[in-house]
Amino acid sequence: MASVDYASRRAQYPAAFEDSYAALTWLAGQASALGIDVGRLAVGGDSAGGNLAAAVALAARDRRGPRLALQLLIYPVTAHGFDTASYRENGEGYMLTREGMKWFWSHYLAKPRTASSLTPRRFLAKDVSGLAPALVITAEYDRSATRAKRTRSAWSESGVPVTVSRYPGLVHGFIRMMNVLDPAKRAVEEVAAALRKAFA
Repeated sequence: MASVDYASRRAQYPAAFEDSYAALTWLAGQASALGIDVGRLAVGGDSAGGNLAAAVALAARDRRGPRLALQLLIYPVTAHGFDTASYRENGEGYMLTREGMKWFWSHYLAKPRTASSLTPRRFLAKDVSGLAPALVITAEYDRSATRAKRTRSAWSESGVPVTVSRYPGLVHGFIRMMNVLDPAKRAVEEVAAALRKAFA
């Protein structure tokens, strides 16, 4: 497993995305030296990392980059619209607030014109055919839940195998709470099982 420090440069668009994609192509290019099976490559991340993983997966298809076996998208931040049902229902009181998300997006998309760019919104691309299968994990009290439902429908219609797992009673960031939450342990086990299946 390789963990990419996409914040090593200024974590603004497009630096974080390009760094993440460069890491994938470098790993694939160094497969022999590193003992990597290029037939068993996956990308994954949680929150902003889920955004980058989804963007990298689409870029790998569009740029004819490394072929991926799986996308692991854990409550991914995939669009900067704040008018979804999840934002209205979960925008306050569940750790990650609507105002907090506006603040994060304002820094990631430092220049207003980048807001309309396809790359930060790649999760919403019109053509998702040919993408790697995906596991999308969401939390009940998270503003990404509505987007995940739309994703499942759009991707399934395009022939992309996608599993959306919703963890009830939990908030954004829960998978990092394995020491105190049994559902977080189950989510990690689900991720591991998906990887084993994809790499079999």
